[in-house]
Amino acid sequence: MMNTANNFPRDRLIFALDVGGGPEEALSWVDRLWEHVGLFKVGKESFVRYGPEIVQQIRARGGKVFLDLKFHDIPNTVARAAEAACGLGVTMFNLHALGGIRMITETVGAVRRFAERSAEEPPVVLAVTVLTSLNDDDLKRLGFNGGTRETALNLARLAQDAGVSGVVASAEDAAAIRKACGDSFWIVTPGIRGAKEVTGEDQKRTVTPAEAVSSGADYLVVGRPIRQAADPAGEADAITEEIVRGLARRAGR
Repeated sequence: MMNTANNFPRDRLIFALDVGGGPEEALSWVDRLWEHVGLFKVGKESFVRYGPEIVQQIRARGGKVFLDLKFHDIPNTVARAAEAACGLGVTMFNLHALGGIRMITETVGAVRRFAERSAEEPPVVLAVTVLTSLNDDDLKRLGFNGGTRETALNLARLAQDAGVSGVVASAEDAAAIRKACGDSFWIVTPGIRGAKEVTGEDQKRTVTPAEAVSSGADYLVVGRPIRQAADPAGEADAITEEIVRGLARRAGR
């Protein structure tokens, strides 16, 4: 299993590569930031706009890819999609925990068999718990009995039982998940914001980098705060410094 987060603090920083100016613009961010971040997140926007080629181009430039497509379908379909992700050479990809334990288990098995056949290290499989754009009121309207924290914890436990390497979860839920699932279970946290306000905000549960890491997050997904900075590479480095502070706080507890 990938263990980059134990090498350098910057390896814990994932840059959200969702830009709409064309593949050249997207790849210019890779050229600009590959020495300042650990992975590049290719989400639905980039993947639909540019296709699998964007993953191949990032890897050709020495970058690692977190494929953020949140697979959620019948088990066989998701397992086959996971095999395709493995074939692209991604370092991480995710699926929705709400797809159920059979979907997750079959996907983890498909990834393991692909790695055995190819003799390559398998990607980290993550399960998405509760989107950071949702709050307790949203879940209530959707028919959930519990709030975001309870629901995220229940889904994290289910996903761990099904064999995933970790989850995508809000920093607000990280401490409870860390306590329940142990230190070896990865927590990837979106909704990360710095001290400066960013435009186009659509996240409801956001925290600073140091807060997220001290709460238990292993990887941080950051997009707009870096893209909108006057000095994007400098902002990435500043977030890495925040990660170091968060790790120190966590170690001191």
